[in-house]
Amino acid sequence: MKKLILILALAIGFNAFSQILEPVKWTTSVEKISEQEFYLIMKATIEENWHVYSQYTAEGGSLPIEITKAKDTDDYELQGKALESETIKKFNEVFEVTETFFDNEAILKQKIKLNKPDVSKVTLSLTGQVCKEVCLQIDEVFTFFLNEDDQNANPENKAIVDNTIVNNKLYGITTDDLSVSSIKCEGEVANKASEVQSGGKSLWSIFGLGFLGGLLALLTPCVFPMIPLTVSFFTKKSGQDKSEGISKALLYGFFIFAVYIILSLPFHLLDSVNPDILNEISTNVWLNVIFFAIFLFFAFSFFGYYELTLPSSWTDKTTQGESSGGFIGIFFMALTLAIVSFSCTGPILGSLLAGSLTADGGAWQLTSGMAGFGVSLGLPFALFAMFPNMMNALPKSGGWLNTTKVILGFLELALAFKFLSNADLVAHWSILKIEPFLIIWIIIFAGLALYLFGKIKFPHDSPIKKLSFSRISGGILVAAFTIYLVSGFRVKKETNTFTPLTLLSGLAPPVGYSFLYPNECPNNLECFKDLKTGIAYAKKVNKPIMLDFTGYACVNCRKMEEHIWPLEKINNYLLNDFVLISLYVDDKKALPEEEQLNVNRVNGGTRKLENYGHKWANFQTQFFQTNSQPYYVLLSADGTTILNQPVSYTPDEEDYAKFLECGLSVFKKLEE
Repeated sequence: MKKLILILALAIGFNAFSQILEPVKWTTSVEKISEQEFYLIMKATIEENWHVYSQYTAEGGSLPIEITKAKDTDDYELQGKALESETIKKFNEVFEVTETFFDNEAILKQKIKLNKPDVSKVTLSLTGQVCKEVCLQIDEVFTFFLNEDDQNANPENKAIVDNTIVNNKLYGITTDDLSVSSIKCEGEVANKASEVQSGGKSLWSIFGLGFLGGLLALLTPCVFPMIPLTVSFFTKKSGQDKSEGISKALLYGFFIFAVYIILSLPFHLLDSVNPDILNEISTNVWLNVIFFAIFLFFAFSFFGYYELTLPSSWTDKTTQGESSGGFIGIFFMALTLAIVSFSCTGPILGSLLAGSLTADGGAWQLTSGMAGFGVSLGLPFALFAMFPNMMNALPKSGGWLNTTKVILGFLELALAFKFLSNADLVAHWSILKIEPFLIIWIIIFAGLALYLFGKIKFPHDSPIKKLSFSRISGGILVAAFTIYLVSGFRVKKETNTFTPLTLLSGLAPPVGYSFLYPNECPNNLECFKDLKTGIAYAKKVNKPIMLDFTGYACVNCRKMEEHIWPLEKINNYLLNDFVLISLYVDDKKALPEEEQLNVNRVNGGTRKLENYGHKWANFQTQFFQTNSQPYYVLLSADGTTILNQPVSYTPDEEDYAKFLECGLSVFKKLEE
């Protein structure tokens, strides 16, 4: 937890748009001891004020260097830990341990012993951490050539990745083979513009959802009673000088907003170090299972079976900070509010965090959502301080506040199964398909309707003497939504699938993921999930290709597949004019061993492709310099010519139709 606090504090000044930081440069060499023994030497040149941490640094501080075999082999053995050059010891007040680190330069000499005489190269993995104001992970793979001739040919002994060889083997084409058609069509620029506009709208929509989440948090027992108390504090403390009270209340509201913005900053650090890390996080099977468990935990907390609280020592320290006075005192007051209201705001923020991680915008969507949450939470304090008489219009605290919490508990329970569905889809468990998912949601929302009608009670509910208009109308609305969920079991004859529910796009599994009406491709279209196979078929039938970069856990992908693709104009193009190749960037199925290769990252460094998701995500970033989904690229039949400007999420039927029409028109002109 101390590490998390440090990262949050230090990340405040980090610029999310900065270039990838590379404070450590490595060189390697080999020193022969005997025919069987060698020193493998790794030398790090470290930028000023950055520190790399020794293998022997104290536990509980920054991560130490660890050297291991890059792959499991009996060809050689590591002889103990590596010898180290001079290090520095210094007490770290945050971690409360004495750390051992390298400054400016680090030399590591790892002794190995060969078990076989014909071993010509050895590959080591080195991990650790380099820190200054921020900490970056070190993850290097070094290949050491033991023969002198090989060393001369590869003086740096670095792991070598030949893009041309790797891409040919994996995809059958290379980036050099790919070109962009010189033929343009009238609708192409408009499509690109609409893509940019939809991205902007997306951030504003996330801001709106965060704002709504903040409003819901205001209507909970942890926050609502604090509004009049806090506003009264500012107005009374200012005495006759009302402007002073107003200015302090405005500053208090601003600091509430700032606290929640600060919470999102570390995710920009993750996003900048590795652009596809948020996608990796959001589609991780076990992380989605953990989200499922956490949301269940949140739900039963809202139901009133237990309370979520942060350590009391946190509140004590922030309360002490309030006595500082001035700006600092007001900031600590805002921080105290965030901590003491965590039992109500925590689950809502958790929903926002999880939702942002599964979205394409990554860290910026999270910041946008946090900004909306902070604005709606801080605005009432400033507003009521400026116009105290408005507080007379506020309803009195009472049982309705607990009712709000319980309603949120039902929503958290429903969202929990969305994350379990993500894990099921990505891991191909085939358990939580569309039928059981709909049944579970029907039960949850039927339960919510019964609760609103007073048929179900929870521990902290007040006795209901008479149902209010708001409870009756809310119950009717939820009951109607439950009936809407039941309508999802209607069969759509055109596609022989259940009818997609617009309100559940991206929340429920795809309608084709079904026990009763299964199909591999959306809307029973013919599609390919392998690039080489799809290109071979496109060549055979001489049709252009639509590359569909998608994901099992991609919300906007489901919206496009279930509500735009079935439209008659779009469906005709996809059914008759294009070969659809759908590449799932979150498919966790392991690649064949011969395809588990090291590849270059777009932003530098290398990575190992371990599953099909890695393979297709690498293809998207290497060939098209983007990592968001959905992403649609129209190609010539041989897969080497980009026909027009690719587009991402395009929910407008006319825009998407123009995109397909443009690509088809260019393809026909190229064939003439």
